[in-house]
Amino acid sequence: MFFSQKSKGYFLDFGEHTVLGARTSSAEAPFVVEALRECPTGDPAALAAMLAQLQPKKNPTGYLHATVGLYPAKRVVRRHSVEPKRLREPGYFSEICTQQFRIEQDAYSLFMVSAADGSDLESAKTPTKEVVVCGMANEDATAAQTSLLQAGIYPDRIELGSVATLGAVVDCLAQARSKASVLVLEIEAEAMHSFIVTAGGVEASRPIPQGLNAMIPIVQKELGLKDEESARRLFFSNTFDFTGMGPQLVKKLLKELQSSIGFYEVQTGQSVSEVLTTQLSPKLQWIETAIASALGIQTLKFDQAAWLESRQITVREDAGANLADPRWIGLFALMANYNNSDALVAEEKK
Repeated sequence: MFFSQKSKGYFLDFGEHTVLGARTSSAEAPFVVEALRECPTGDPAALAAMLAQLQPKKNPTGYLHATVGLYPAKRVVRRHSVEPKRLREPGYFSEICTQQFRIEQDAYSLFMVSAADGSDLESAKTPTKEVVVCGMANEDATAAQTSLLQAGIYPDRIELGSVATLGAVVDCLAQARSKASVLVLEIEAEAMHSFIVTAGGVEASRPIPQGLNAMIPIVQKELGLKDEESARRLFFSNTFDFTGMGPQLVKKLLKELQSSIGFYEVQTGQSVSEVLTTQLSPKLQWIETAIASALGIQTLKFDQAAWLESRQITVREDAGANLADPRWIGLFALMANYNNSDALVAEEKK
């Protein structure tokens, strides 16, 4: 049948190093996650093979209709305090972009949501002061859409993976009635996106122009390698345990993080107690451990299975993923329906 594809849901999360994909029993929860797959980013053949595994029988249109999460390099996910009375004032938002974020509004597709619950400010009855400005460069949006179509993917919905992930972490903390302030990190090759979240929403954000590549020269020097390319290959391989060198390798990143954390703690009186990194491959998880140890905090144990169950999402045992791996949070976050809260309401009434 032509409409048979609609009985299934498809979700794709395009990280810097890995593309994660899922097929679900229906397009909207409650549903069962039937299959989970991954492939390297930037490998068209591997992506095509993964899509074929997720959808063995192609849609008659020739495209896989999917919800897509993206992490463009120039993405904007910034918490900011606005003046609600000025929100409708011409030029106010452009002023924020230019003076606070150092970007030109016209070059970006941007949106403002509540920092507490992610709700649309346009429909809010009571203007909120604390917002998250999120979006991406127009050129990145155009390139992404072109790339997706060339790969045979028709995006029914595109989300910033960072925003979806933060929503999932906040929701998880709220359900647990946690009082913790959690440092959420997206560490990429050239940059790191740092956020502090609580059960009450996104409390702080900061892009840091240093990432994994800043560690390569240190690896070369410490191990006496002949060039940076050799150091790079070793760093991203699974053949050397960098745990012992961890404190040295994350030292530069720590200075930036300590600055952000210190400002937050002075402003709020709350201490950051846990950290979660969401984009690192399993072989680089030692970085999270090194950061946590250096900061004197714990790693957040995000119980993905329990959180998914609360959102009426069940993962089949043979789906094909390790739910202890935090990389999958972004993909699962694309599936969550926060309007479907019957189970949570019932729990609150107990």
